[in-house]
Amino acid sequence: MGAMSPTHWLIVLAVLLLLFGAKKLPEMARSVGQSARVFKGEMKGLKDDEAAAEQAAAPKAVEPGTPVVVEPAPSSTTR
Repeated sequence: MGAMSPTHWLIVLAVLLLLFGAKKLPEMARSVGQSARVFKGEMKGLKDDEAAAEQAAAPKAVEPGTPVVVEPAPSSTTR
């Protein structure tokens, strides 16, 4: 009962054809496809930005035996 049979799909397509006409259906399908592509691209960009932020925030590992140079903090002298 949950899945739509081919007969149900034909009825849905017939109703859409009656409501919007034969000329509008391809235009609507094209705009839905473009919107889906834009959304997919934005989601990929968001994931890439998130991965770059995580990589920049992660502390870098220091190999054993590598000298660590610590610079002194700037002095704050008042005159």
